[in-house]
Formats: sequence, C-alpha cells, structure tokens
Amino acid sequence: MASAELIKKLEETIENIPDFPIPGIQFKDISPIFLDPKLYEDVIADLVAFSKGKVDAVCGIESRGYLFGIAIAVALEVPFILIRKAGKLPPPIISEKYDLEYGSAEIETREGQIKKGQRILIHDDLLATGGTTEAAAKLVEKQGAIVSQFSFLIGLTGLNGDEKLKKFGADIYHILEY
Repeated sequence: MASAELIKKLEETIENIPDFPIPGIQFKDISPIFLDPKLYEDVIADLVAFSKGKVDAVCGIESRGYLFGIAIAVALEVPFILIRKAGKLPPPIISEKYDLEYGSAEIETREGQIKKGQRILIHDDLLATGGTTEAAAKLVEKQGAIVSQFSFLIGLTGLNGDEKLKKFGADIYHILEY
C-alpha cells in the first residue's frame, strides 16, 4: 500500500541503533520522523488509507502507539481509545494479562469506552513478537467489540508477530518490514 517513495524516505530516516537496549537488539529509532512534518503527514495519510471506512474507533497501545494512533483517529473522525499499562487509568477498568520473556505484564482500558459491536483498529508503532498486541485484541474482544484491523509503522517479520495475530481474522498492515 505504501508508495516506494514513502518506504525509501522512512528507511533513510529511521535510525538503527545496535545493541540497544541490550546487546543483540537492533533498535529502530522512529523519533527522527517527528523532525519532518511532511514525512509524518505522509505516514498518517498512508495509515489512514488502510483504515478509511473500515473502523469505528482506534485503540492505541501505550505509549508509542499514541504517536500515530491519535492522528489516525482524528483523520478518520472516529474515537481514540487508550490502552495503557496497568495502574495508569482510573476505575472502572478492564484488564488483560500477558506473558513476556521473563515474567508477565498487564494492560487495561477504561470500561465503557469500547462499545459492543464496534470495529476496532489496534495501532502500535512496531510489531515484534505480538504479545502486547494480542493482549490488546483480547481486551477489545472482552468488551464485545470486533478487532477488524491492526496497523504498525514497522513489522519485524522474523519474530512472527503476524502469526500470533492472524487468529483474530483482522487485516494486518505495516508500512515497513525488517
């Protein structure tokens, strides 16, 4: 879906930081995108084109999912719903626990913000193993809504996150793949 020009510009802009935050990890620093308003606008336009007319709300995963997710929701003229780490939202909340490599974590959203039957886009900046995004999808389904799409700026294809999300039957999109 993304144009060759957009992909090329993003590849030139996103910085690869070796051995961060731990040795062996190749961190994809997206922060230089925000130094170029036109590039940011082009990213939003591409992500909006994927979802236009197909969703009733956008859920963004804390915290980098907010960087693009809010703008996507505004452009689509649909609500934006926060998915946060546990303990950050006032009650009443709905939560979902999930496993990490070493331990577990929990995400939550405010009860009543996701409506039964809504078609939901779940957005985050990067898809790796898919654990957090899978938990977000379960959180959406707990409230009777439908996960209709997942979108990401970057997909790390070797970590099989797409495979974990396919069971939801939703469209999956990432502008860049590494």
